[in-house]
Amino acid sequence: ALGVEFDTAHGYINANAPQGLRGTTVTLEFASVGATENLIMASVRAQGTTVIDNAAREPEIVDLANMLNEMGAKIVGAGTPVVTIEGVEELHPVTHRVVGDRIEAGTFIVAGALMADDRGVDVTGFCPIHLGMVLKKMELMGIDCERIEDGVHVNRVEHIKPVDIQTLPFPGFPTDMQAQIMVLSALADGSSVITENIFENRFMFASELVRMGADIRIESHHAMIHGVKGFSGAQVTSPDLRGGAALVVAGLIADGTTEVSAIHHIKRGYERFVEKLQALGARVEHATVPDPVIY
Repeated sequence: ALGVEFDTAHGYINANAPQGLRGTTVTLEFASVGATENLIMASVRAQGTTVIDNAAREPEIVDLANMLNEMGAKIVGAGTPVVTIEGVEELHPVTHRVVGDRIEAGTFIVAGALMADDRGVDVTGFCPIHLGMVLKKMELMGIDCERIEDGVHVNRVEHIKPVDIQTLPFPGFPTDMQAQIMVLSALADGSSVITENIFENRFMFASELVRMGADIRIESHHAMIHGVKGFSGAQVTSPDLRGGAALVVAGLIADGTTEVSAIHHIKRGYERFVEKLQALGARVEHATVPDPVIY
């Protein structure tokens, strides 16, 4: 729609814009973060005005637009369903601090709720507003998430309450926090239901958690989770980025030793994950494989 021509050959996609990029109106069938980001970046140098209808509203979209505007772009509406971009002739370099990773923060908040001592854990470097729905659901589960400057203070909870969750585009519950919350739900005093509306393969993680003693049944895009008293250490495989991180968190509180393989998924989205957990007192280390072993 922006004037790009595509040709596929031998498994490669070749793209070129013989007449240059031109502004237009694009309506997304699904409010995709990646699609919204790529359309914004393509439109900032296009000729004319581009309107993205049903755009994603995640904080990362707003942060990208803020940086591009600092570089000389003309973008309005980022963070709303309609984003308008007026093409400019050139952009200039800037220094920009990227918004804090809310999903990494959420992962450590879940870990803190399960394994922290009486002092609790401070998770900082992100905006709690960006995790609004996650924190709301965790508080419904009986977890104390105190907002502090630049983050959240979380305390360990002995009795986790069950909760029903469905993943939705921002500001709904993020699909990238579904696996971590499933770990909490699997230890709750009662039954929970998680409905996955975004990522159809996200439940691959559940079968690995069942290896550790969880009671989970999958029906279509619903996961029925019946709380158990605890997990047992096992050999499990990281199915994806968030599922792998969630398995490490589950291993921290499991009886015995847990070995998590295929950790390249985890490394893709977590910087110094093992070292950060070690700083909190966790017994986790890289095996020579080099996969981590959690005690």
